Amino acid sequence: QVQLVESGGGLVQAGGSLRLSCAARGKFFSINDMGWYRQAPKQRELVAAITRGGTTTYADSVKGRFTISRDNAKNTVYLEMTSLKPDDTAVYYCNAETWAVGVGTKNNWGQGTQVTVSS
Repeated sequence: QVQLVESGGGLVQAGGSLRLSCAARGKFFSINDMGWYRQAPKQRELVAAITRGGTTTYADSVKGRFTISRDNAKNTVYLEMTSLKPDDTAVYYCNAETWAVGVGTKNNWGQGTQVTVSS
């Protein structure tokens, strides 16, 4: 079983910064893509993703403000968020695709962490 443990959410004023972390724990052989999604009243949307090799993808709304990175040795993905706006307020979910012998590829989700940006 795989667990994604998130941390770093909270309340911040507009223009401020936050750093989210997500560590993958459990039985798996490797982690392929990792990413961050967010969900406000509307549907869950991709914020940023990173491949095992370090190739990144960002939503247009966060380009230039957010940076995703990962530490493969620690099975951890980070999201550095700067110049935060009230529209960034949402629950942020970590996602990771793991591979394990006998299980194959599995898509995993964290429990979510609240990010609130006040104006």
